[in-house]
Amino acid sequence: MKTYEATLTIHEEILPTPITVELTDDTLTMKIGDESIADWARNDMRVSALPDGFHIRAEGEVVILNVEDDAQFAIDLGLRNAHPTLRRKMSALLREQ
Repeated sequence: MKTYEATLTIHEEILPTPITVELTDDTLTMKIGDESIADWARNDMRVSALPDGFHIRAEGEVVILNVEDDAQFAIDLGLRNAHPTLRRKMSALLREQ
């Protein structure tokens, strides 16, 4: 399981509390402290990497995640498309690995 620190925007409101995102091969879970606020199967969600964050559509909701380690998060999600700045960061990480 990979863990990331992030902020979450829902309906154009940024939640004031940082969240933790846990990513496994099958699920993406968002938590505030120990409380789970979302637990989605990866194959049931659509992710777009845009300049303002990762737009996630799941269960009829759209949220925006701003992940601190955005390039590694995108790689771990298996994203192939992203905005140019993120693609450069992803390429640099892949070259290092």
